[in-house]
Amino acid sequence: MASEKKLVEAITSMEKDFAQWYTDVVKKAELCDYASVKGCMVIKPAGYALWENIQKELDRRFKETGVENVYMPLFIPEGLLQKEKDHVEGFAPEVAWVTHGGLEELQERMCVRPTSETLFCDFYARDIHSYRDLPKVYNQWCSVVRWEKTTRPFLRSREFLWQEGHTAHATAKEAQERTEQMLNVYADFCEEVLAIPVIRGQKTDKEKFAGAEATYTIEALMHDGKALQSGTSHNFGDGFAKAFEIQYAAKDNSLQYVHQTSWGMSTRIIGAIIMVHGDDSGLVLPPMIAPTQVVIVPIQQKKEGVLDKAFEMKEALSGFRVKVDDSDKSPGWKFSESEMRGIPVRVEIGPKDMEQNQAVLVRRDTHEKQMVPLDELKERIGELLGQIQKEMLERARVHRDAHTYTAMDFDAFKKTVEEKPGFVKAMWCGSRECEDKIKELTGATSRCMPFAQEKLADTCVCCKKPAVKMVYWGKAY
Repeated sequence: MASEKKLVEAITSMEKDFAQWYTDVVKKAELCDYASVKGCMVIKPAGYALWENIQKELDRRFKETGVENVYMPLFIPEGLLQKEKDHVEGFAPEVAWVTHGGLEELQERMCVRPTSETLFCDFYARDIHSYRDLPKVYNQWCSVVRWEKTTRPFLRSREFLWQEGHTAHATAKEAQERTEQMLNVYADFCEEVLAIPVIRGQKTDKEKFAGAEATYTIEALMHDGKALQSGTSHNFGDGFAKAFEIQYAAKDNSLQYVHQTSWGMSTRIIGAIIMVHGDDSGLVLPPMIAPTQVVIVPIQQKKEGVLDKAFEMKEALSGFRVKVDDSDKSPGWKFSESEMRGIPVRVEIGPKDMEQNQAVLVRRDTHEKQMVPLDELKERIGELLGQIQKEMLERARVHRDAHTYTAMDFDAFKKTVEEKPGFVKAMWCGSRECEDKIKELTGATSRCMPFAQEKLADTCVCCKKPAVKMVYWGKAY
């Protein structure tokens, strides 16, 4: 029946319509689909396999820092949510409420968790008594609900998957150290595993998490020049502790408030993988995160010995995540399909290759081909996967740097934002008024105040008053 099927349909060119290109890739690579539940998505096996690999690698890195996994309830009583004023105000527009249990109206309505700070605080208030109980370094893998008005697969949906870490410490110093440590875990994960270079820095007060003393972020640049907040880490100080009466007996028997942190990364990072690395043929997956690293495509598979050889090669490559495409589709279809799905390396083997004791290796990222003797296959594939991983990160870094600009005055800033999508580095006086004005007049928001500060000028790009920080600005998802 393969002859009756059309080859994999072409996707919209990313240069023609990036938004449509993204939707095409998500659907045709079968990562997710729309659900009958408005604003929600069905994550299909290919998409969920990506999330499983992300979860596995992040979870390992978390545990190396002493993190333990727990699970909190899905529902939060309204009274509990109201305990921290700034926090509830920040989330109020996005909260989904449960008002009935069965046929009975609830005495107190409950929200479906948009985040779990209040639940962890309520638990810590009952669980922490002495300095001996500290630190608490917990994380949970779960879904959360935020009633978004405009949704896009992975990037913004009403229910999404994530992890949220919540820690409690005896001192402000320990809390700050944990906040920075977890941000660096995220940054290293993005660069080492996802091949996505990031800018590490602090959010402005306007952009920080509701109820936090300080929010730190990693910002990535997508192919279309828009930024994506890819992971955040928050220092809560003792604000939540005072609202929830989380105290402990110190060594001198005095009662002290704990200092807390929170940090999270969600399935929107899958959107980042797509938009940083993808091309007009579909997904391009970094080998370390790809559910299938190598696909073996038998050529003229009905000829004697070809399929057997393909599966023999799969056994020889058992150290990698390998699949044999033995479907009845044509080789051309299989090539297009493996490219659409972003599989890093394709191996082609047919009767002529078998005669010469060799196979053809094709890189997904560059489409380069090479002939490899079968007895060198495993070693060469290992080298190739490492090379692809490294070069994908480098290409993404070159793209980001080539689309990072500097503006010394507001006219140049506005012109750059309008004509050159990307990051714009500019000095800022620290005032909310200038931050609001920049957003109103250009559409760009402050992405972060990078840890690696540069003094580009003495004055603010907006008001010309003395500058206090260099800021990365840009339009964002």
